[in-house]
Amino acid sequence: MSDIVLRVAGVDDLGAINRVVEAAFMTWNLPERVKRLSLPHYRYDEMDLRHLDLVLAELDAEVVGVAAWEAANPADCPGGSAGLLLHGLYVLPTRMGRGIGTRLLGAARAAAQRQGYAGVLVKAQADAVGFFKRAGLQALPIEDAARHYAARLWCAV
Repeated sequence: MSDIVLRVAGVDDLGAINRVVEAAFMTWNLPERVKRLSLPHYRYDEMDLRHLDLVLAELDAEVVGVAAWEAANPADCPGGSAGLLLHGLYVLPTRMGRGIGTRLLGAARAAAQRQGYAGVLVKAQADAVGFFKRAGLQALPIEDAARHYAARLWCAV
């Protein structure tokens, strides 16, 4: 885990970022057609770099993970508190189990704390819920079915 280097992403990193996103996304337990149609919406572009904080994880000079976050809508957070929304956290499937996701999640927690947020909100894909629960995030109840994502998790900072 100590060999993992975290750094802020730039425009030149978009190709590597999207390779990680695609590799991780293609492992999700979804129908192939859904994957094919949905994948373009998960890729990051230059506009995302202007609106999201994107952090890369590198291991042996290879981009192996990425996390992106932004301010959450208080209506999505417990008690209407201010939170940081973890927009995405992706790790190359061949590099999972090495602490990369944990380090990226830690970077989001640290950013939330530095910026004065009450916690980190995650709207998790079903396959990732176990990871976030093991990392100490708590499942939030669905109070507004029209608004709340099915798998919302929260970690106070």
